[in-house]
Amino acid sequence: MAKPCLPHLCVAFFLLIVSTSLSARPPAPDFPNTFLQCLTQHANSTTPLSNIVIAPTNPSFTTVLQNHIRNAALNSSTTQKPLLIVTPLAEPHVQGAVVCAKTANVQIKVRSGGHDYDGLSYTSDDPFIVLDMFNLSTITVDVKNEVAVAQAGATIGQVYYRIWEKSKVHGFPASVCTTVGVGGHISGGGYGNMLRKFGLSVDNVIDAQIVDVKGNLLNRKSMGEDLFWAIRGGGGGSFGVIVSFTLKLVPVPPLVTVFRVENSLDTNVSAMDLVMQWQQVAPTTDDRLFMRLLLQPATSTVTKGAKMVRSVVVALFLGGANEVVTLLEKEFPLLGLKKENCTEMSWIDSVLWFEDVKSLENGVKPEKLLGRNLNSAGYLKRKSDYVQKPIPRVGLEGLFKMMAELGKTGLVFNPYGGGNLFKVQYSVSWSDALPATAESMINQTRALYTYMTPYVAQNPRSAFLNYRDLDVGVNSFGKNSFQEGEVYGRKYFNANFDRLVKVKAAVDPENFFRNKQSIPVRA
Repeated sequence: MAKPCLPHLCVAFFLLIVSTSLSARPPAPDFPNTFLQCLTQHANSTTPLSNIVIAPTNPSFTTVLQNHIRNAALNSSTTQKPLLIVTPLAEPHVQGAVVCAKTANVQIKVRSGGHDYDGLSYTSDDPFIVLDMFNLSTITVDVKNEVAVAQAGATIGQVYYRIWEKSKVHGFPASVCTTVGVGGHISGGGYGNMLRKFGLSVDNVIDAQIVDVKGNLLNRKSMGEDLFWAIRGGGGGSFGVIVSFTLKLVPVPPLVTVFRVENSLDTNVSAMDLVMQWQQVAPTTDDRLFMRLLLQPATSTVTKGAKMVRSVVVALFLGGANEVVTLLEKEFPLLGLKKENCTEMSWIDSVLWFEDVKSLENGVKPEKLLGRNLNSAGYLKRKSDYVQKPIPRVGLEGLFKMMAELGKTGLVFNPYGGGNLFKVQYSVSWSDALPATAESMINQTRALYTYMTPYVAQNPRSAFLNYRDLDVGVNSFGKNSFQEGEVYGRKYFNANFDRLVKVKAAVDPENFFRNKQSIPVRA
Protein backbone atom coordinates (compact mmCIF):
# COMPACT_ATOMS: atom_id res chain seq x y z
CA MET A 1 0.00 0.00 0.00
CA ALA A 2 1.41 3.37 -1.00
CA LYS A 3 2.24 5.75 1.80
CA PRO A 4 0.52 9.13 1.79
CA CYS A 5 2.98 11.92 1.13
CA LEU A 6 3.77 14.49 3.77
CA PRO A 7 1.65 17.65 3.45
CA HIS A 8 4.49 19.89 2.26
CA LEU A 9 5.59 17.31 -0.31
CA CYS A 10 2.03 16.89 -1.54
CA VAL A 11 1.79 20.63 -2.06
CA ALA A 12 5.11 20.66 -3.90
CA PHE A 13 4.01 17.76 -6.08
CA PHE A 14 0.70 19.47 -6.84
CA LEU A 15 2.47 22.68 -7.80
CA LEU A 16 4.82 20.72 -10.04
CA ILE A 17 1.84 19.13 -11.81
CA VAL A 18 0.17 22.50 -12.22
CA SER A 19 3.38 24.10 -13.48
CA THR A 20 4.01 21.28 -15.94
CA SER A 21 0.45 21.33 -17.22
CA LEU A 22 0.55 25.08 -17.67
CA SER A 23 3.74 24.92 -19.70
CA ALA A 24 2.32 22.16 -21.90
CA ARG A 25 -1.24 23.45 -22.28
CA PRO A 26 -1.85 25.33 -25.53
CA PRO A 27 -3.46 28.76 -25.21
CA ALA A 28 -7.21 29.00 -25.57
CA PRO A 29 -8.63 29.64 -29.07
CA ASP A 30 -9.62 33.16 -28.02
CA PHE A 31 -6.04 33.96 -26.94
CA PRO A 32 -5.70 36.99 -29.26
CA ASN A 33 -8.76 38.62 -27.68
CA THR A 34 -7.68 37.69 -24.17
CA PHE A 35 -4.21 39.08 -24.82
CA LEU A 36 -5.65 42.30 -26.24
CA GLN A 37 -7.81 42.76 -23.15
CA CYS A 38 -4.78 42.21 -20.92
CA LEU A 39 -2.68 44.62 -22.97
CA THR A 40 -5.39 47.27 -22.75
CA GLN A 41 -5.26 47.00 -18.96
CA HIS A 42 -1.48 47.15 -18.69
CA ALA A 43 -0.18 49.24 -21.58
CA ASN A 44 -1.45 52.64 -20.37
CA SER A 45 -1.95 53.77 -23.95
CA THR A 46 -4.27 56.15 -25.79
CA THR A 47 -3.56 54.31 -29.05
CA PRO A 48 -6.19 51.75 -30.16
CA LEU A 49 -4.22 48.62 -29.30
CA SER A 50 -6.14 46.52 -31.80
CA ASN A 51 -3.98 48.28 -34.42
CA ILE A 52 -0.78 46.80 -33.02
CA VAL A 53 -1.97 43.30 -32.09
CA ILE A 54 -2.05 41.25 -35.28
CA ALA A 55 -3.73 37.85 -35.07
CA PRO A 56 -3.37 35.10 -37.72
CA THR A 57 -6.86 35.98 -38.97
CA ASN A 58 -5.71 39.52 -39.77
CA PRO A 59 -5.07 39.94 -43.56
CA SER A 60 -1.73 41.64 -42.79
CA PHE A 61 -0.43 38.85 -40.52
CA THR A 62 1.55 36.97 -43.18
CA THR A 63 3.04 40.13 -44.66
CA VAL A 64 4.17 41.47 -41.29
CA LEU A 65 5.63 38.11 -40.30
CA GLN A 66 7.51 37.65 -43.57
CA ASN A 67 8.79 41.22 -43.87
CA HIS A 68 11.69 40.63 -41.49
CA ILE A 69 12.39 36.95 -42.07
CA ARG A 70 15.87 36.75 -43.60
CA ASN A 71 16.30 32.96 -43.80
CA ALA A 72 13.90 31.50 -46.36
CA ALA A 73 14.15 28.06 -44.77
CA LEU A 74 12.20 29.53 -41.84
CA ASN A 75 9.53 30.96 -44.12
CA SER A 76 7.91 27.65 -44.97
CA SER A 77 4.41 26.32 -44.37
CA THR A 78 5.80 23.86 -41.81
CA THR A 79 7.49 26.50 -39.66
CA GLN A 80 5.49 27.05 -36.48
CA LYS A 81 3.84 30.46 -36.58
CA PRO A 82 3.32 32.88 -33.69
CA LEU A 83 -0.03 33.08 -31.94
CA LEU A 84 0.04 36.76 -32.76
CA ILE A 85 2.40 39.61 -33.60
CA VAL A 86 2.64 42.75 -31.48
CA THR A 87 4.07 45.84 -33.19
CA PRO A 88 4.59 48.35 -30.35
CA LEU A 89 4.49 52.07 -31.00
CA ALA A 90 5.68 53.16 -27.55
CA GLU A 91 7.50 51.81 -24.50
CA PRO A 92 4.28 51.06 -22.53
CA HIS A 93 3.22 48.69 -25.31
CA VAL A 94 6.40 46.70 -24.75
CA GLN A 95 5.90 46.70 -21.00
CA GLY A 96 2.32 45.50 -21.33
CA ALA A 97 3.25 42.82 -23.86
CA VAL A 98 5.83 41.33 -21.50
CA VAL A 99 3.40 41.28 -18.57
CA CYS A 100 0.59 39.75 -20.63
CA ALA A 101 2.76 37.11 -22.31
CA LYS A 102 4.15 36.05 -18.95
CA THR A 103 0.66 35.96 -17.42
CA ALA A 104 -0.52 33.74 -20.28
CA ASN A 105 2.58 31.53 -20.00
CA VAL A 106 3.41 32.20 -23.64
CA GLN A 107 6.94 32.70 -24.92
CA ILE A 108 7.88 36.08 -26.35
CA LYS A 109 10.30 36.46 -29.26
CA VAL A 110 11.76 39.91 -29.89
CA ARG A 111 12.66 40.91 -33.44
CA SER A 112 14.26 44.17 -34.51
CA GLY A 113 15.77 43.55 -37.96
CA GLY A 114 15.37 39.80 -38.41
CA HIS A 115 19.02 39.13 -39.30
CA ASP A 116 19.06 36.15 -37.00
CA TYR A 117 20.55 33.43 -39.18
CA ASP A 118 18.80 30.57 -37.38
CA GLY A 119 15.62 32.53 -36.64
CA LEU A 120 15.63 32.53 -32.85
CA SER A 121 13.96 35.94 -32.83
CA TYR A 122 10.85 34.75 -34.65
CA THR A 123 10.56 30.96 -34.28
CA SER A 124 9.93 28.60 -31.38
CA ASP A 125 8.86 25.04 -30.67
CA ASP A 126 6.55 26.31 -27.92
CA PRO A 127 3.50 28.60 -28.24
CA PHE A 128 4.85 32.13 -28.69
CA ILE A 129 4.20 35.67 -29.82
CA VAL A 130 6.53 37.91 -31.80
CA LEU A 131 7.24 41.37 -30.45
CA ASP A 132 8.16 43.06 -33.73
CA MET A 133 9.99 46.27 -32.88
CA PHE A 134 10.16 47.91 -36.32
CA ASN A 135 7.83 50.78 -35.35
CA LEU A 136 10.11 51.73 -32.45
CA SER A 137 12.69 53.26 -34.75
CA THR A 138 13.16 56.83 -33.56
CA ILE A 139 16.72 58.17 -33.66
CA THR A 140 17.76 61.45 -32.06
CA VAL A 141 21.21 62.91 -32.65
CA ASP A 142 22.91 65.47 -30.41
CA VAL A 143 26.02 66.59 -32.26
CA LYS A 144 27.05 69.06 -29.57
CA ASN A 145 27.34 66.29 -26.98
CA GLU A 146 28.32 63.69 -29.60
CA VAL A 147 25.59 61.20 -28.68
CA ALA A 148 22.63 59.56 -30.38
CA VAL A 149 19.69 57.63 -28.96
CA ALA A 150 18.48 54.85 -31.24
CA GLN A 151 15.42 52.74 -30.55
CA ALA A 152 15.77 48.99 -30.96
CA GLY A 153 13.61 48.74 -34.09
CA ALA A 154 15.71 51.18 -36.11
CA THR A 155 18.18 49.76 -38.60
CA ILE A 156 21.89 50.49 -38.47
CA GLY A 157 21.55 52.19 -41.86
CA GLN A 158 18.95 54.55 -40.43
CA VAL A 159 21.33 55.35 -37.56
CA TYR A 160 24.10 56.15 -40.05
CA TYR A 161 21.78 58.36 -42.10
CA ARG A 162 20.46 60.35 -39.13
CA ILE A 163 24.01 60.99 -37.91
CA TRP A 164 25.05 62.10 -41.41
CA GLU A 165 22.05 64.45 -41.57
CA LYS A 166 23.42 66.35 -38.58
CA SER A 167 27.18 66.03 -39.08
CA LYS A 168 29.55 65.13 -41.90
CA VAL A 169 32.42 64.42 -39.48
CA HIS A 170 30.75 61.96 -37.11
CA GLY A 171 29.84 58.31 -37.47
CA PHE A 172 29.28 55.17 -35.45
CA PRO A 173 31.16 51.84 -35.54
CA ALA A 174 28.64 49.15 -36.46
CA SER A 175 27.63 46.71 -39.18
CA VAL A 176 28.48 46.95 -42.88
CA CYS A 177 25.07 45.33 -43.46
CA THR A 178 22.83 48.34 -42.99
CA THR A 179 19.46 46.58 -42.61
CA VAL A 180 20.35 44.82 -39.35
CA GLY A 181 18.31 46.03 -36.39
CA VAL A 182 19.80 48.13 -33.60
CA GLY A 183 18.44 45.91 -30.82
CA GLY A 184 19.88 42.60 -31.95
CA HIS A 185 23.06 43.87 -33.57
CA ILE A 186 24.30 45.95 -30.66
CA SER A 187 23.19 43.62 -27.86
CA GLY A 188 25.19 40.88 -29.61
CA GLY A 189 28.34 43.00 -29.68
CA GLY A 190 28.11 44.94 -32.92
CA TYR A 191 30.94 44.46 -35.39
CA GLY A 192 31.93 46.69 -38.30
CA ASN A 193 34.68 48.17 -40.42
CA MET A 194 35.75 50.83 -37.89
CA LEU A 195 36.37 48.21 -35.20
CA ARG A 196 40.14 48.52 -35.28
CA LYS A 197 39.94 52.23 -34.51
CA PHE A 198 36.90 52.45 -32.23
CA GLY A 199 36.13 48.92 -31.06
CA LEU A 200 32.81 47.11 -31.15
CA SER A 201 29.50 48.95 -31.14
CA VAL A 202 29.04 48.05 -27.47
CA ASP A 203 32.30 49.77 -26.60
CA ASN A 204 30.53 52.98 -27.60
CA VAL A 205 27.21 52.46 -25.77
CA ILE A 206 26.77 54.74 -22.76
CA ASP A 207 23.17 54.03 -21.74
CA ALA A 208 20.25 51.77 -22.60
CA GLN A 209 16.60 51.10 -21.88
CA ILE A 210 15.29 47.60 -21.25
CA VAL A 211 11.95 46.17 -20.17
CA ASP A 212 12.54 43.47 -17.57
CA VAL A 213 10.52 40.36 -16.81
CA LYS A 214 8.26 42.34 -14.45
CA GLY A 215 7.44 44.88 -17.13
CA ASN A 216 9.61 47.62 -15.63
CA LEU A 217 11.29 50.09 -17.98
CA LEU A 218 14.87 50.47 -16.77
CA ASN A 219 17.81 52.63 -17.78
CA ARG A 220 21.47 52.17 -16.94
CA LYS A 221 21.11 53.63 -13.47
CA SER A 222 18.02 51.66 -12.50
CA MET A 223 19.09 48.37 -14.09
CA GLY A 224 22.55 48.45 -12.49
CA GLU A 225 25.98 47.94 -13.97
CA ASP A 226 25.81 44.13 -14.08
CA LEU A 227 22.78 44.05 -16.36
CA PHE A 228 24.10 46.99 -18.38
CA TRP A 229 27.29 45.00 -18.92
CA ALA A 230 25.37 41.85 -19.88
CA ILE A 231 23.23 43.42 -22.61
CA ARG A 232 26.33 44.81 -24.32
CA GLY A 233 27.48 41.59 -25.96
CA GLY A 234 25.53 38.94 -24.05
CA GLY A 235 22.46 39.29 -26.24
CA GLY A 236 19.38 41.15 -25.07
CA GLY A 237 17.06 38.19 -25.61
CA SER A 238 18.17 36.46 -22.41
CA PHE A 239 17.49 39.35 -20.05
CA GLY A 240 14.55 41.39 -21.28
CA VAL A 241 13.45 43.52 -24.22
CA ILE A 242 15.93 46.15 -25.38
CA VAL A 243 14.05 49.37 -26.13
CA SER A 244 16.92 51.73 -26.98
CA PHE A 245 20.65 52.33 -26.81
CA THR A 246 22.42 55.64 -26.23
CA LEU A 247 25.46 55.76 -28.50
CA LYS A 248 28.68 57.74 -28.29
CA LEU A 249 29.45 59.15 -31.73
CA VAL A 250 32.96 58.84 -33.13
CA PRO A 251 34.90 61.28 -35.33
CA VAL A 252 35.36 60.49 -39.02
CA PRO A 253 37.42 62.53 -41.50
CA PRO A 254 35.68 64.52 -44.25
CA LEU A 255 37.11 62.05 -46.76
CA VAL A 256 37.91 58.37 -46.30
CA THR A 257 39.44 55.90 -48.75
CA VAL A 258 38.04 52.58 -49.95
CA PHE A 259 39.52 49.96 -52.24
CA ARG A 260 38.83 46.48 -53.56
CA VAL A 261 41.70 44.36 -54.90
CA GLU A 262 41.07 40.94 -56.39
CA ASN A 263 43.60 38.16 -56.80
CA SER A 264 43.60 34.46 -57.71
CA LEU A 265 45.81 31.45 -58.26
CA ASP A 266 45.97 32.50 -61.91
CA THR A 267 48.06 35.58 -61.17
CA ASN A 268 51.78 36.05 -60.62
CA VAL A 269 51.06 36.70 -56.93
CA SER A 270 48.92 33.78 -55.86
CA ALA A 271 45.98 34.01 -53.52
CA MET A 272 47.98 31.74 -51.22
CA ASP A 273 50.88 34.17 -50.91
CA LEU A 274 48.51 37.09 -50.49
CA VAL A 275 46.63 35.40 -47.65
CA MET A 276 49.87 34.51 -45.90
CA GLN A 277 50.92 38.15 -45.92
CA TRP A 278 47.42 39.43 -45.09
CA GLN A 279 47.50 37.44 -41.84
CA GLN A 280 50.65 39.28 -40.79
CA VAL A 281 49.45 42.76 -41.75
CA ALA A 282 45.68 43.17 -41.43
CA PRO A 283 45.40 42.60 -37.65
CA THR A 284 48.35 44.85 -36.74
CA THR A 285 48.62 47.68 -39.25
CA ASP A 286 47.56 51.31 -38.69
CA ASP A 287 44.31 51.12 -36.70
CA ARG A 288 42.58 53.43 -39.18
CA LEU A 289 42.78 50.66 -41.78
CA PHE A 290 40.31 47.78 -41.91
CA MET A 291 41.01 45.12 -44.56
CA ARG A 292 38.44 42.36 -44.97
CA LEU A 293 39.58 39.27 -46.90
CA LEU A 294 37.08 37.27 -48.96
CA LEU A 295 37.97 33.76 -50.15
CA GLN A 296 35.65 32.48 -52.86
CA PRO A 297 35.64 29.30 -54.97
CA ALA A 298 35.84 30.18 -58.65
CA THR A 299 36.63 28.84 -62.11
CA SER A 300 40.01 29.58 -63.63
CA THR A 301 40.20 32.18 -66.38
CA VAL A 302 43.43 30.60 -67.66
CA THR A 303 42.87 26.85 -67.51
CA LYS A 304 39.44 26.03 -68.88
CA GLY A 305 37.20 24.34 -66.32
CA ALA A 306 39.83 24.32 -63.58
CA LYS A 307 38.61 25.04 -60.07
CA MET A 308 40.45 27.58 -57.94
CA VAL A 309 40.09 30.05 -55.09
CA ARG A 310 39.87 33.79 -55.57
CA SER A 311 40.89 36.26 -52.87
CA VAL A 312 39.44 39.75 -52.60
CA VAL A 313 40.61 42.43 -50.17
CA VAL A 314 37.95 45.04 -49.38
CA ALA A 315 39.07 47.93 -47.23
CA LEU A 316 38.21 51.18 -45.49
CA PHE A 317 40.91 53.65 -44.48
CA LEU A 318 40.06 56.64 -42.31
CA GLY A 319 42.37 58.90 -44.27
CA GLY A 320 43.57 59.77 -47.76
CA ALA A 321 44.52 57.54 -50.69
CA ASN A 322 48.16 58.63 -50.89
CA GLU A 323 48.71 57.76 -47.26
CA VAL A 324 47.24 54.26 -47.44
CA VAL A 325 49.06 53.45 -50.70
CA THR A 326 52.38 54.45 -49.13
CA LEU A 327 51.58 52.46 -46.01
CA LEU A 328 50.76 49.25 -47.88
CA GLU A 329 53.65 49.53 -50.33
CA LYS A 330 55.79 49.01 -47.25
CA GLU A 331 53.68 46.63 -45.14
CA PHE A 332 51.69 44.64 -47.72
CA PRO A 333 53.64 44.72 -51.00
CA LEU A 334 52.01 41.56 -52.37
CA LEU A 335 48.67 43.35 -52.49
CA GLY A 336 50.11 45.66 -55.16
CA LEU A 337 47.83 48.53 -54.19
CA LYS A 338 47.95 51.52 -56.54
CA LYS A 339 46.27 54.87 -56.22
CA GLU A 340 44.02 54.03 -59.14
CA ASN A 341 42.60 51.17 -57.04
CA CYS A 342 41.50 53.68 -54.41
CA THR A 343 38.52 56.00 -54.20
CA GLU A 344 38.21 58.89 -51.78
CA MET A 345 34.69 59.64 -50.61
CA SER A 346 32.64 60.75 -47.63
CA TRP A 347 32.12 58.30 -44.79
CA ILE A 348 28.40 57.96 -45.58
CA ASP A 349 29.24 57.08 -49.21
CA SER A 350 31.69 54.45 -47.96
CA VAL A 351 28.78 52.85 -46.10
CA LEU A 352 26.91 52.53 -49.40
CA TRP A 353 30.06 51.34 -51.20
CA PHE A 354 30.70 48.55 -48.69
CA GLU A 355 27.26 47.12 -49.42
CA ASP A 356 27.66 47.53 -53.19
CA VAL A 357 30.91 48.69 -54.79
CA LYS A 358 28.93 49.98 -57.79
CA SER A 359 26.57 52.05 -55.65
CA LEU A 360 28.10 55.43 -56.42
CA GLU A 361 28.48 54.91 -60.16
CA ASN A 362 24.86 53.76 -60.16
CA GLY A 363 23.81 57.00 -58.49
CA VAL A 364 22.72 55.51 -55.17
CA LYS A 365 22.03 58.20 -52.57
CA PRO A 366 22.28 58.05 -48.76
CA GLU A 367 18.48 58.00 -48.55
CA LYS A 368 18.70 54.34 -49.53
CA LEU A 369 19.83 53.69 -45.96
CA LEU A 370 16.34 54.53 -44.71
CA GLY A 371 14.90 51.41 -46.37
CA ARG A 372 14.54 48.04 -44.67
CA ASN A 373 14.72 45.66 -47.68
CA LEU A 374 11.54 43.89 -46.62
CA ASN A 375 10.52 40.33 -47.52
CA SER A 376 13.95 39.52 -48.94
CA ALA A 377 14.65 36.10 -47.45
CA GLY A 378 17.19 33.81 -49.07
CA TYR A 379 18.42 30.32 -48.26
CA LEU A 380 21.64 30.44 -46.30
CA LYS A 381 23.93 28.96 -43.68
CA ARG A 382 26.57 30.80 -41.68
CA LYS A 383 29.16 29.59 -39.18
CA SER A 384 32.04 31.28 -37.37
CA ASP A 385 35.47 30.79 -35.83
CA TYR A 386 38.29 32.86 -34.35
CA VAL A 387 41.94 32.54 -35.37
CA GLN A 388 44.62 33.38 -32.81
CA LYS A 389 47.75 32.27 -34.67
CA PRO A 390 48.42 32.63 -38.41
CA ILE A 391 47.23 29.63 -40.41
CA PRO A 392 50.36 27.94 -41.85
CA ARG A 393 50.80 27.50 -45.58
CA VAL A 394 50.06 23.79 -45.40
CA GLY A 395 46.77 24.58 -43.70
CA LEU A 396 45.83 27.12 -46.36
CA GLU A 397 46.77 24.70 -49.13
CA GLY A 398 44.37 22.11 -47.77
CA LEU A 399 41.70 24.74 -47.19
CA PHE A 400 41.94 26.08 -50.74
CA LYS A 401 41.82 22.56 -52.16
CA MET A 402 38.68 21.71 -50.20
CA MET A 403 36.98 25.02 -51.04
CA ALA A 404 37.65 24.51 -54.74
CA GLU A 405 36.32 20.94 -54.64
CA LEU A 406 33.18 21.85 -52.68
CA GLY A 407 32.60 24.77 -54.99
CA LYS A 408 30.03 26.93 -53.17
CA THR A 409 31.07 27.96 -49.66
CA GLY A 410 33.10 31.12 -49.20
CA LEU A 411 35.05 32.38 -46.20
CA VAL A 412 35.38 35.90 -44.86
CA PHE A 413 38.36 36.85 -42.68
CA ASN A 414 37.76 39.96 -40.56
CA PRO A 415 40.49 41.51 -38.39
CA TYR A 416 39.48 41.34 -34.75
CA GLY A 417 40.96 41.83 -31.29
CA GLY A 418 40.74 40.50 -27.76
CA GLY A 419 43.55 38.01 -28.35
CA ASN A 420 42.26 37.07 -31.81
CA LEU A 421 43.93 37.90 -35.10
CA PHE A 422 40.73 37.59 -37.08
CA LYS A 423 37.22 36.22 -37.13
CA VAL A 424 36.13 33.71 -39.77
CA GLN A 425 32.69 33.54 -41.32
CA TYR A 426 31.72 30.46 -43.33
CA SER A 427 29.09 31.56 -45.81
CA VAL A 428 26.93 29.75 -48.34
CA SER A 429 23.68 30.78 -50.01
CA TRP A 430 21.39 29.05 -52.48
CA SER A 431 18.16 29.74 -54.31
CA ASP A 432 15.92 26.67 -54.32
CA ALA A 433 13.82 25.07 -51.59
CA LEU A 434 14.81 21.45 -52.26
CA PRO A 435 15.83 19.63 -49.05
CA ALA A 436 18.66 17.92 -50.92
CA THR A 437 20.13 21.30 -51.88
CA ALA A 438 19.95 22.54 -48.31
CA GLU A 439 21.62 19.38 -47.02
CA SER A 440 24.41 19.66 -49.57
CA MET A 441 25.07 23.35 -48.89
CA ILE A 442 24.98 23.01 -45.10
CA ASN A 443 27.26 19.98 -45.24
CA GLN A 444 29.79 22.05 -47.18
CA THR A 445 30.03 24.56 -44.34
CA ARG A 446 30.34 21.76 -41.80
CA ALA A 447 33.10 20.06 -43.79
CA LEU A 448 35.15 23.26 -43.95
CA TYR A 449 34.45 23.93 -40.28
CA THR A 450 35.76 20.46 -39.41
CA TYR A 451 38.84 20.96 -41.57
CA MET A 452 39.67 24.22 -39.79
CA THR A 453 39.69 22.63 -36.33
CA PRO A 454 43.50 22.60 -35.86
CA TYR A 455 43.86 26.24 -36.91
CA VAL A 456 41.25 28.05 -34.81
CA ALA A 457 40.71 28.97 -31.16
CA GLN A 458 40.51 25.99 -28.82
CA ASN A 459 39.14 25.24 -25.34
CA PRO A 460 36.62 26.48 -26.14
CA ARG A 461 36.32 26.66 -29.88
CA SER A 462 34.79 30.12 -29.91
CA ALA A 463 31.89 31.39 -32.02
CA PHE A 464 30.45 34.85 -32.75
CA LEU A 465 27.02 35.38 -31.18
CA ASN A 466 25.66 37.51 -34.00
CA TYR A 467 26.38 34.70 -36.46
CA ARG A 468 23.82 32.46 -34.76
CA ASP A 469 24.60 28.82 -35.45
CA LEU A 470 22.56 26.05 -33.84
CA ASP A 471 25.33 23.59 -34.73
CA VAL A 472 27.33 24.81 -31.73
CA GLY A 473 24.64 23.62 -29.31
CA VAL A 474 20.99 23.99 -28.36
CA ASN A 475 18.99 23.94 -25.16
CA SER A 476 16.05 21.55 -24.84
CA PHE A 477 15.14 22.95 -21.39
CA GLY A 478 14.98 19.52 -19.80
CA LYS A 479 16.77 18.26 -16.72
CA ASN A 480 20.17 18.98 -18.33
CA SER A 481 19.27 22.50 -19.40
CA PHE A 482 22.18 24.20 -17.68
CA GLN A 483 24.74 21.73 -19.02
CA GLU A 484 23.35 22.16 -22.54
CA GLY A 485 23.47 25.93 -22.16
CA GLU A 486 27.04 25.78 -20.96
CA VAL A 487 28.12 24.06 -24.19
CA TYR A 488 27.14 26.90 -26.50
CA GLY A 489 27.49 29.55 -23.79
CA ARG A 490 31.21 29.02 -23.36
CA LYS A 491 31.73 29.01 -27.12
CA TYR A 492 29.99 32.35 -27.51
CA PHE A 493 31.18 34.04 -24.32
CA ASN A 494 34.27 32.17 -23.05
CA ALA A 495 35.05 33.20 -19.45
CA ASN A 496 32.26 35.81 -19.49
CA PHE A 497 29.71 32.99 -19.44
CA ASP A 498 29.90 32.60 -15.65
CA ARG A 499 29.13 36.25 -15.00
CA LEU A 500 26.29 36.19 -17.53
CA VAL A 501 24.76 33.23 -15.67
CA LYS A 502 24.83 35.23 -12.43
CA VAL A 503 23.15 38.21 -14.09
CA LYS A 504 20.50 35.94 -15.60
CA ALA A 505 19.75 34.40 -12.20
CA ALA A 506 19.35 37.86 -10.69
CA VAL A 507 17.07 39.41 -13.32
CA ASP A 508 15.13 36.45 -14.78
CA PRO A 509 15.38 33.52 -12.36
CA GLU A 510 12.34 31.74 -13.83
CA ASN A 511 13.92 31.85 -17.30
CA PHE A 512 10.99 33.53 -19.04
CA PHE A 513 13.23 35.16 -21.67
CA ARG A 514 14.69 32.15 -23.38
CA ASN A 515 15.50 30.61 -26.73
CA LYS A 516 17.51 27.65 -27.92
CA GLN A 517 20.75 29.51 -27.22
CA SER A 518 19.86 31.84 -24.35
CA ILE A 519 21.82 32.15 -21.12
CA PRO A 520 20.70 29.22 -18.94
CA VAL A 521 19.72 29.22 -15.28
CA ARG A 522 21.06 26.72 -12.79
CA ALA A 523 18.59 24.15 -11.52
